[in-house]
Parts: sequence; structure tokens; C-alpha cells
Amino acid sequence: MRISIAQINSTIGDFRGNLDRMLRFAERAVKEQASDLVLFPELAVCGYPPMDLLDQDRFVELNALSVHTLQRELPREIAVGVGFVGRNPYAGGKALVNEYGVILDGKLVFEQIKTLLPTYDVFDEARNFERAQSWSAFEYKNERIGIAICEDVWRETATPGTYYVDDPVRALLNQGISLLCVPSASPYYAGKLRARKALAERICRRGDLPIVYINAVGANDSIIFDGRSFIVAPALGRKPDCPADPEPVMSLAAKGFEEDLVGWDTAAGDIADAGDAGPVLSAAAGTTALDGEDPFGIGLSRAELDILENALVLGIREYMEKCGFSRAHLGLSGGIDSALVAYLGVRAVGKDRIAAFSMPSRFSSQGSKDDAAELARNLGCSFSVLPIEPVFTSFLDTLKDTFGGRPFDLAEENLQARIRGSLMMAYSNKFGSMLLATGNKSELAMGYCTLYGDMCGALAPIGDLFKTEVFALCRRINEKSQASGNGSVIPEAILAKPPSAELRPDQKDQDSLPPYEELDQILKLYLFENLSGQEIAGRGWDPELAGSVIKTAARAEFKRRQAPPVLKVSPRAFGMGRRMPIARVIHEI
Repeated sequence: MRISIAQINSTIGDFRGNLDRMLRFAERAVKEQASDLVLFPELAVCGYPPMDLLDQDRFVELNALSVHTLQRELPREIAVGVGFVGRNPYAGGKALVNEYGVILDGKLVFEQIKTLLPTYDVFDEARNFERAQSWSAFEYKNERIGIAICEDVWRETATPGTYYVDDPVRALLNQGISLLCVPSASPYYAGKLRARKALAERICRRGDLPIVYINAVGANDSIIFDGRSFIVAPALGRKPDCPADPEPVMSLAAKGFEEDLVGWDTAAGDIADAGDAGPVLSAAAGTTALDGEDPFGIGLSRAELDILENALVLGIREYMEKCGFSRAHLGLSGGIDSALVAYLGVRAVGKDRIAAFSMPSRFSSQGSKDDAAELARNLGCSFSVLPIEPVFTSFLDTLKDTFGGRPFDLAEENLQARIRGSLMMAYSNKFGSMLLATGNKSELAMGYCTLYGDMCGALAPIGDLFKTEVFALCRRINEKSQASGNGSVIPEAILAKPPSAELRPDQKDQDSLPPYEELDQILKLYLFENLSGQEIAGRGWDPELAGSVIKTAARAEFKRRQAPPVLKVSPRAFGMGRRMPIARVIHEI
């Protein structure tokens, strides 16, 4: 049987657009690959995650109408696997289910409901969906096909705080399936493909059968879907009467961060279109520092840094397009964070659709002003200078009596950031341009940012990158540019100078924060592993430093609650993936 993976980019609520995309890919699977079965990702009909749109009857109705339209308009000579929102067929529970069905000759001939409904990280499916209570196989073209929807295959992973009683994969294997299909909307983070592949290999060995992993691509709000669908199968060419090869092989891998259609034959194992990853998993598709390469000391290889860059570019482009923005702009301080965001923005939508603004104050160094101008020239984007000194002086004059002669402090520092934020929002209002915030994860964690100032924006592209990761990605970007003979894109002076907000004379970030190399390691232990101050001290860190970092990070929660969404590229990002109370006792120290 010939199988096609249709790795598509669905937009939440764009039922007609998603339908047209599915019809187009199904036609291609027939005409270009002569496939018997084409498989789309999880909830491809409505887009993922629909969240509380599921509470709206009209949304659910449009989803059902879309499935009926597919039944009428899909080509008749191919079975089509589609993910959609279904009505709960059981007595009691939630009204809806996360469902995957197979349409053949105009009829919905098979349905499987998702069993394991994650509520960790960015997921909250149990809020809206009822779980499956039964599992069955779909018999087609001499194959017994099992369908396990995304989380249904992740039961064996040790997700903190999660325990599942049901084991959908075991239930399907017990029914003698010969093929397991996994339609997914699995978000990207660095190294995620490695985890998916390892999981699929375990199931492949366990059941001695191929695993077809169909992943979504694109981005919705903070979540980036990397695609990179694949098939893991027992060693190709193995005769039926021979034992399975102990090491399954990836026989097909789709492109990363773009739509793709790839085909595979269950009998011959040949590949109609292997995409850019080739017939086996390439080094670039999943290499991390676990392979021994860690050139910048952050735990990521060059290949994974390149993938990270592509993820961020896709996230910016998708957010702009799906929110209806054709242009974006940002403040360009001459520092490394805004330099990286400007570069990513230009890569995402082109230099003609990005505007950069230098907004110097009395404390801005000439070097920073020159660096900002040089970066804009290198990128080829629009660049303007808006001095804030006249506005700052006017504000100080207005507040002079109210401040009562008190010395210059944080109030005057933040005032400068808020003036810049006001100017950038004014530009957004006047021209309908989307403001990109430039804060990184280290700053957001420690509250080293100004509400209604540098935190202004519709999207924070690097809000899930620690400062050390920002430096590493910028160095990798320059390394690639230099290798191509074009010199450094990001001026070397930006990478060399100590980070500074330049809101007071001779200010440096390290005046207020621990060295980033230490800060980021402690933050990773606290944010990713949920360790307390004492536990972090047990890992060899200074107890006073660990406690101070945790206390400061916890107290800054009120700022993060008001921050723009970040692009999630780590196992745990600020925002919807980390929901913490603001008013609480800090017990973790």
C-alpha cells in the first residue's frame, strides 16, 4: 500500500482555507504519488489548538460542516485520514472529542477518538475533550491500521505530574495491527525530533511494525510546529520469516518548518519524495550537543542552532500573517537582543517589511548608535532615528515638583523605556505595523524589563531564549555569513561589548544581575526541573545566589503576566506553558 503524509499548515478557525489545502494535497497524493492512503495531522480541519473556541457552537458546527464537505469533495480513489472535533458518543463527560477519521468514497468509514488528553505545558485538552473508551483497527489494502493521536503514544514518557491509566498503543497492538499511524500537532523545541524518533523506535521494536508519524507544520500564537514528519520501520528488505532487526530505521523524513507531501510504500519501502531530509534521518534534522558538538557552550550543536533559527523565523512570519499584519517594526538599541530580533524579522518577512528605529537618549553611547545604524545597513531594512531627549526633558520638567527633588533612580530610568514604548506604539497605530518586543528569557525571568516600555509589543520572538543562547545564535549567524563570504551580519562590536540598558551613566546589566553564564544555568534548574534553592545549592551553586535568583524571578511574575506572547522554543516557556499565581508566598528558596 502506498501512503502519503500530507504535512500541512492549518490556521485555527480558517475552515475554508484548511479544507482547500487538504483537497489540494489529497489531489496531489493521487496524481503525483498514486497513493492509496493520505494522512493529515491532528485537528487539521479546525487548526490546533482551538482552546475555548470549542465552547462556541458555531465553531463546532463549522467543523462538522467541513467534514461533510470533505466527504463530498475529496477524490474517491483514495482513503483520507483527517483530524477534527467530534461529538462525544459516550454517556456523560465532555460534549466533544478530539477525533481522527478515515474518509473513503464519500463515507466516513473509520473513527478513532483520542485517549490521552494532556494538561501539562501548553496543553489543556481535558478542559474541552472526553477521552476514548475503546480502540479498534482499520482494515484496508491488506493492512490492519491502528491510529494513536499524538499524546496517545507519549504515555511512556515521564512528564512531571502526569499519570495515564490507559495505554492506547498496547490496546492497538493487542488487536494485531500491522501499521500504527500517529497524527500529531507536536510543538517544536530544541531536540524534540530526537525524542519523537526515540519514542517511535521503541514502539516499532515493541510491535515489529512501521510507525507513520504525521506532524503539523506552521505556528499558532506561541506554539511552533516544525513538521518533520517521518516513518520508522523495521529494517527495509527484511523477509517476513526473518526476525526483526533490533534497530529500526527511519525510512522517510519530511521537510522541516514548511509544508510537504511525502510518499512511502509499505511493501517495497521506496520513497516517492523524501523531502529535504533524505531517505534517512540526516544529521541536520536532529543533531544536538549530545552528539559531542557544543561550540558555544549552551548544549546545542550548530545544526540545532540552525534549526532554532528556522523555528523563530517561521514563528514570526506565521504570527504576522495569521494576525493580519503585513509589516513589523522594532526599536534598535545597538544591543544584541534587538539585533537578533531585527535579523530574524528581516529573514521572516523581508527587509522591505521591517522598519527599525534608534531612539537615543542622553545616556546612549556613540558606539551603540553607530552599531544600530551598521546593523540596519547590513540588513537593508528601513532605519530612522527618533531622539527621545526632548520628550524626556519635558517629562522631567512636568514631574519636577511631584518628584520633590528626589535623586535620579529607577523612575527616571524606566521613564526613558516608556517613552520609547509610546513612540513605537504610536508608529504601530499610524501605519498598522506590528511591534516586535526584544526582551530575552533571562530578562523576563528576573523582571529586568519595563512594563509599558521595552515590554511593549505584539510578539516577543526571543522571549524563550536565555541571554547565553542569544549570544550563541548570533555567533552562529555570523559564522554562516562569514563562511559564505559576506562578512558578519551582526556587527562584532555588538557581540563584544558588555550588555547594557544604557538608562543611566556607565550602566551594565551585571550591575543588577549575576553573570549570565551563572544566571542562565540556575534559571534552567528552577524553570525546567522545578528545583528549589536548596536543591540547586545541592548541585554545587552558591545557596545565597540560588535563593536570590528564585526570589527575584518569582516576584517578577506580575510583569510576565502582562508581557506579549513569546515564541516557544524550549521545553517550558513563559506564558501559557507556565501558569503561576502572582499573589503567593515564595516557598522555593
